[in-house]
Amino acid sequence: MHSPPSDSSGGSSDLLVELIETLEACGLEDDAYQLHNYVDVEALQQLLASADGDLAVQFTVEGIPLDVSPDGVDVIVEDESDSITE
Repeated sequence: MHSPPSDSSGGSSDLLVELIETLEACGLEDDAYQLHNYVDVEALQQLLASADGDLAVQFTVEGIPLDVSPDGVDVIVEDESDSITE
């Protein structure tokens, strides 16, 4: 048997799983959104793989701001000092 080439869609599948797991950890049900309406996961994976330096792509899915880099998927948390309290 042959193993798939390293640049096959396996990387985008891993990224897809990580995106979904991150959104689910934030309480978003998997039937509450269609990820392809927010991002092309294969194109995102290719972009991250081709970057020479630090690169992060930020986008929001159903109100959840995400930061995707070669290191993984993170939820963007606003610094509480930025909020104004009365």
